[in-house]
Amino acid sequence: MTIRVALVTGGGRGIGRAIALRLAADGLAVAGAARTRTEVDDTARGAGRHAPALVLDVTDARHC
Repeated sequence: MTIRVALVTGGGRGIGRAIALRLAADGLAVAGAARTRTEVDDTARGAGRHAPALVLDVTDARHC
């Protein structure tokens, strides 16, 4: 069995959220990353399965 996994940065809102939810609907395990806990948690709940919610800013080298 192959498990497909995706990390979506900017997954808390807008296009990133839409992509994360679509990938989850297509059967991928999705980890969403956003700058605020509230937004990314909301996306994780919408994914309908275990989806780690990461709070980070990919524009800040200290997070990478």
